[in-house]
Amino acid sequence: MKLVQKIAITYIRTRLSILAAFSKRKAAAEAFELFCTPAKQPRIPLSPLFLEAEPLSLTIEGITLAGFRWNKGGGRRLQIVHGYESASQKFEIYIQAFIQKGYEVLVFDAPAHGLSGGKQITLPLYIDALREVYRQYGPVQSFFAHSFGGLALVHFLETITPDTSARVALVAPATETSTAIDGLFKQLHLGPEVRKEFDGIVRGKSNADPGYYSISRAIDHIKMPVLWIHDRHDTITPLADVQPIIGRNNPQLRFLITDGFGHRRIYREESVVNAVTDFL
Repeated sequence: MKLVQKIAITYIRTRLSILAAFSKRKAAAEAFELFCTPAKQPRIPLSPLFLEAEPLSLTIEGITLAGFRWNKGGGRRLQIVHGYESASQKFEIYIQAFIQKGYEVLVFDAPAHGLSGGKQITLPLYIDALREVYRQYGPVQSFFAHSFGGLALVHFLETITPDTSARVALVAPATETSTAIDGLFKQLHLGPEVRKEFDGIVRGKSNADPGYYSISRAIDHIKMPVLWIHDRHDTITPLADVQPIIGRNNPQLRFLITDGFGHRRIYREESVVNAVTDFL
C-alpha cells in the first residue's frame, strides 16, 4: 500500500471512529458512501482497437454509459462485463479473440467507471445497467464477466429467460456481498453496531439484506452452462466463498481452480483466456 493510501485510510478511520461515538447511523451512512464510490482511475487513451469500434451509449437514472461494439451482425453476440474500479479497455485480449471467432462483441463501462458518467455504483444499479444493455442491444448468447461484474451479471441473468444456446464464463466473481462488506469494516476498524446500521441502510435502499446479493443464492436460478474460474490465492474474492457452491454439484457449473494467479492477474493469463474462449 502506498504511503498516500495509508494516510488516507488512517484519516478515514479516525473520522469514522469519532463520528461513530456520536452516531452509529451517521458513521454507517458515510461507510456506505465509501463502499459505493470507486477510486478515480486515470483515463487511458483509446487504443486502435477501440478507435475502430462503433461507439454506443445509453442512459440509466440520468447517467450516460459509454459502450463499444465490434463486428455488428456477427454469428453470435458476446457481452463483456468488467469489475469494480476496472473498465472495458482492460479486456482487449478477449475482444480480439472473439472478433477473430466472428462474434459480435459488446462492452459497456459501468456507472462511475471508465468513460461512463456517474460518481457511484451499487449492485442494483449495475444490474439495471446490464438489463438496459440487453434490452437495447441484445439478445446476448455469450457472457464473460470478472469480479464485481460477475456478481452483477448473475443477478441479472436470474431475472431473464435467455437464448437456449446461452453460455456464461465467470472469472474470479465477487461471490458474497457480505464478504466485501466484512472487508470494508475490517479495513476501517468499524464495530458490529455500525455494521447493523449499515445493513439497515442496504435494506432500506434495496428492500433486501446484504446476504440476498450472493451468487450462492442466485446461481441455481440460471439454467445455462457456466464456466467458473477462480484462484486459490484470491484475497479479494476468496475461494472459501466458492467452496459451498462447488459442494452442491450443480450440473450446470464447471469449475476451474487455478493456483497462483490471484484476483487481478487471473483474467490476463493465457490459459484462462483460452479456457474462456473455448467454452464460449
